[in-house]
Amino acid sequence: MAFNLKKVLKALLLSSSQPLAVKDIQAAFTRYHEGAAPAAPRGAPEEASPATDGAEVFAEPPDDAELYTDVPSLVTLTQIREAMDAIGAELRAADDGLLLIEASAGYRVVTAPRFARWVRVLRQEPPPLKLSQSSLETLAVVAYRQPVTRTEIETIRGVSAEAGLNRLLERELIHIAGRAELPGRPLQYGTTDRFLEFVGVKSLDELPASDVLTSRQIDEWLRTAASPDAPGDREMGLSEEAAPDQAPAAPAPQP
Repeated sequence: MAFNLKKVLKALLLSSSQPLAVKDIQAAFTRYHEGAAPAAPRGAPEEASPATDGAEVFAEPPDDAELYTDVPSLVTLTQIREAMDAIGAELRAADDGLLLIEASAGYRVVTAPRFARWVRVLRQEPPPLKLSQSSLETLAVVAYRQPVTRTEIETIRGVSAEAGLNRLLERELIHIAGRAELPGRPLQYGTTDRFLEFVGVKSLDELPASDVLTSRQIDEWLRTAASPDAPGDREMGLSEEAAPDQAPAAPAPQP
């Protein structure tokens, strides 16, 4: 019987409390081959170690051919993705309340959103708070502009961003990324891995392209806000040829 990668990965997923990254899976296969020892002959008496003397010992079941025979020394990214896709399809088809997702930190099995109320009841947690429109707008600026200062956010949005930033920090959707090389060394903000899970993407590269929040256009807005130019006749809707402050020249006197 051939080695069943899908069953092994499913067991690893269900036994891990953290997201399972591809590198972690490959490292597990490497450790398996480095630490694998020949099994003791069947029927041979087991020696009790001092640590377990007098205690009930549970031995591992006999090796299963599809789990421990012909184990590859290396599993490729393609093999892992194909097996994970198959596991995800099985969970969706079973409709038992479990889903497989791939986040920035790796794969993990999660509870389907429709069971969220039961999970909250078990954990005695309050319903999740929704972000206000103001907080969502602030979060969008941070996501597309990061690292960004509070002053830049307020210049772009035209309103105070302090409350929104504090709320996003509390929800761990953003974090303090450092300090800007500006007078006063203001704090800069960036998004977290929890933000990626919140919007359902694995990396910032998967965010939808935005013609409104590009760094080039934001830089232009900030420059204009910092040193606005005086409006000219064209911006005021006046004709450049006959502006009110330009009276027509008087005719030259006739001799």
